[in-house]
Amino acid sequence: MSKAKILIADDDINIIASLQYILAEQGFEILAMTTPQAVLANLQQHSIDLILLDMNFQQDTTSGAEGLTLVNDINQLDLNIPIIVMTGWATIDIAVEAMRAGAQDFIQKPWNNERIISAINTQLALANSTRQTQRLTQQNQLLSAQAFPQNRDGIIANSPAMQQLLASLDDLAKSDMSILLSGDNGTGKSMLAAYVHKASARSKHSFVAVNMGAIAENLFESEMFGHVKGAFTDAKENRIGRFEMAERGTLFLDELANIPLAQQAKLLRVLEESKYEAVGSSKMQHADVRIISATNSDLANEIANNNFRQDLYYRLNTIQLRVPSLQERIEDIVPLAEHFLVQYSHKYHLPCPQLAPAAKVALQSYAWPGNIRELSHLIERVLFTNKNTEISEHALMLGGEGSNHQNQVIDNPSLTLEEIEQKILTCRLNFFQGNATETAKSLGLSRSGYYRRLQKYDLQ
Repeated sequence: MSKAKILIADDDINIIASLQYILAEQGFEILAMTTPQAVLANLQQHSIDLILLDMNFQQDTTSGAEGLTLVNDINQLDLNIPIIVMTGWATIDIAVEAMRAGAQDFIQKPWNNERIISAINTQLALANSTRQTQRLTQQNQLLSAQAFPQNRDGIIANSPAMQQLLASLDDLAKSDMSILLSGDNGTGKSMLAAYVHKASARSKHSFVAVNMGAIAENLFESEMFGHVKGAFTDAKENRIGRFEMAERGTLFLDELANIPLAQQAKLLRVLEESKYEAVGSSKMQHADVRIISATNSDLANEIANNNFRQDLYYRLNTIQLRVPSLQERIEDIVPLAEHFLVQYSHKYHLPCPQLAPAAKVALQSYAWPGNIRELSHLIERVLFTNKNTEISEHALMLGGEGSNHQNQVIDNPSLTLEEIEQKILTCRLNFFQGNATETAKSLGLSRSGYYRRLQKYDLQ
């Protein structure tokens, strides 16, 4: 773990020297400044964990006004840095004013060494706890509630294609290299990315998934790198970005090809330098994350058409693995269907029917353009429409008969506009076999509008 960095601000070089000696013995990294101007300048260039701040900088000044002004200025830059103020002219009024201005503790000169070390450790622990809480709160707001498998037992992989893929992922999980997962939409790339994280040395830290197509271009930097209060009109408070959420863990970049070209250079810079800056801040933050990305696009073609940077592709593509389509893993279709039956029966508190032999054959014979996602939605629907203890081939409504039924349902005057939109979106998505660009284009939607609708109807 890196050392906590403490900034000492005092105009007395003897005080600075004494504090440096005491704190260095405790393993802290020290920066020392003698003027308020130098303090503010350095806070905009360095990441500081705690500030020890003198209340008076000019000789014969005992009012504490300089210190109070500086506390206010510091809090305008970053509210998360704990401040311990110090003065040799201690009065209760100065202490109260300092705490009101945003300081966390108050030390009187000459200090007691044990007291100052205890105060520093307490404030560092509280700041870390607050930041962890903020990180988890924002992460819970952003991440979906789906349960990722904790181990290989949570993944259905009877087919040779999946067994071979999992064997490769088990080996790669031991490394820290970037992985690019390719394959059609709905094949389970996000689940496999989470599996790699759980099997890696980073498993005790966060797995953060980001749908790159769902991020508006003007919010890209704020979402990925965070922003500070006041960075732009709507920045009412500090925001932690996805890189910081995934610190020491894994960042999963889904729908990779949808990153706007203008933003790809910013992402490349972070990956190359392992450093980034929050919007509105000039402080460099270190990025210790493992990157796993996924796409259903032909990135070589996107590069040829100048839609994707070749250097970013090579940075993300230390190794590329293709996730097989459901049609390529026929041995997994029935076990997956039965898994979804149990899952949805439990979710909706309904009896769990069995699949008839003919239904199993029909499932294995169907093309599954929407892959596992389509199978999941089908089983969820059948659980409500089937009234028998056994699901027949007819009840699945696969093939032409099912298509005719879908058209009849879409034309049903009892459906709401949202229900019709959801069904049309599902049909069009299946028609274009999960291709985001073609689906959005055929519906006259922008990519961001298309992904907003996927999220709205839980079709991610």
